[in-house]
Amino acid sequence: MVRGLADMGAEGVLLAGAGRAILLQIANPAVGHGVAEHSNFTSRPLERLRGTLTYVYAVVYGTEGQVAAVRRSVNRAHAPVRRKPDDASAGYSAFDAQSQLWVVATLYDTAVTVYERIYGALDDEAADIMYQDYARIGTALQLPAEMWPADRAAFRTYWDGCLQRLQADEVSVRVARELLYPPDPQLWQRLVMPLARFITVGLLPDQLRQGFGLPWSERHRRWFDRTMRWSAVVYPRLPQRARHWPKNYCLARLGAA
Repeated sequence: MVRGLADMGAEGVLLAGAGRAILLQIANPAVGHGVAEHSNFTSRPLERLRGTLTYVYAVVYGTEGQVAAVRRSVNRAHAPVRRKPDDASAGYSAFDAQSQLWVVATLYDTAVTVYERIYGALDDEAADIMYQDYARIGTALQLPAEMWPADRAAFRTYWDGCLQRLQADEVSVRVARELLYPPDPQLWQRLVMPLARFITVGLLPDQLRQGFGLPWSERHRRWFDRTMRWSAVVYPRLPQRARHWPKNYCLARLGAA
């Protein structure tokens, strides 16, 4: 039984939603334009993914020293990600609380979406506990605790309102293309990206598939549903050491603190 984020967050299958979360994030110009101008994740995706995972795993499972270490690392990376409003940009800051709220919201919604595809719907008690736990991902940085919507119903109102306003602009489309279709792919990307791209597009809301210009059809949907059903049969039967390997790997690299 899931009793909160600590029970759910170690599952490696949640990484299947990484592309979805990133595309949702960059569809918000306050995030996407900062990524486009300051981030190198499209050229070094594994390093950037490992950094994000290490932060999340440290907040959920780490010691106070490890949390402090990853907080300092993230804040150093965020410090230069800022731009004042001008004729070409509405401006952005990685320390902006609304932007941080959106990033955490995409991580939460994506984690629940993937988890329930594999394990089935959470019961209300477990879902409520896990939802409240997820606020820690943001409040460990600069997100004020009171900004996290009070409950899942309030979150759904916030989430639906944000989705209605999201519209991928040319900057976010360019970043998405570089992520999903690397211009100079390494061998591992040639092997992994077709499936990763398929899962990412399948998990996206309809309007963002269209906004990013990503092909999707009824045939794609059928294959996606079959893939998810097959994964729901196979993945839970894997040994825990395999399912939790990403968490254990990231925390081991972080070391004792």
